[in-house]
Amino acid sequence: MRPDFSKLTVIGLTMVLCGTGGFSTKPADAADDARCAGERGTKPVNEARKLVDALRRELAGLENQIRDHPYPRALEAHQVSIENLKAFAGEQYNIIRSDFRSDALMVNRFGTTRSGTLLHGIMDGEAQALPLLLDFAKALGLDEDQLRKYEPRPGAQAFPAYVASLALYGSEAEIGAAFLMNFPIFGENTGRMSAALQRNYGLTQHDVAFFDFFASPIPNFECDALSMIQQGLDHEASPSLVERAARLLQAYEKLFWDTVAEEK
Repeated sequence: MRPDFSKLTVIGLTMVLCGTGGFSTKPADAADDARCAGERGTKPVNEARKLVDALRRELAGLENQIRDHPYPRALEAHQVSIENLKAFAGEQYNIIRSDFRSDALMVNRFGTTRSGTLLHGIMDGEAQALPLLLDFAKALGLDEDQLRKYEPRPGAQAFPAYVASLALYGSEAEIGAAFLMNFPIFGENTGRMSAALQRNYGLTQHDVAFFDFFASPIPNFECDALSMIQQGLDHEASPSLVERAARLLQAYEKLFWDTVAEEK
């Protein structure tokens, strides 16, 4: 069964209201890895776990830079302009439309493998996120035609460009590791944005459902991503390329936040 993304918005609203929100970033232990393999009917994910643990140590500093980025802090201090938020919506509109096509290509390449469950769910999630983004844009006074005319900035679009490259050329292990490293920190920041937008800008839960959606945990995400990484490694994916994919995508994530922090 693919992840039930239809329930994520409700979950996200609950988590934000409770002051938590975001993906769990607590690394699994050996018992968790054995459980993942057992529940999924897959091989043990020991090699994938070692690689992911090393990546988490390597990327901890960069992750903290994203977590402590000035942009969400400025939003929490009500120091971000409405025009800037409109630009944020414009960048995300282009990102989601690009990522949706990239996800579809990943499904085309790997959808019939054990990785298919996760990739189908991620693709379906992008499809559900787009109308939520349109609701956010509408609350700012933008319609979809205006979003289409928005001119995106290179720094914000480097992320989806690299996702497209992974979709074309990346192994299952590269894609799985890059997403496993990236999704949690993006979810943390969108959860913070949701709370700040409601508190400081008068937006409703309906208006910020886009942010709550991405702040919500994907069911079984860690297990499925580890299985995807392990499958790629079993097919002789290069561990150095896996590390590179995770490192680059996380760096492009930071570049996104750096870019949207600039007044357009």
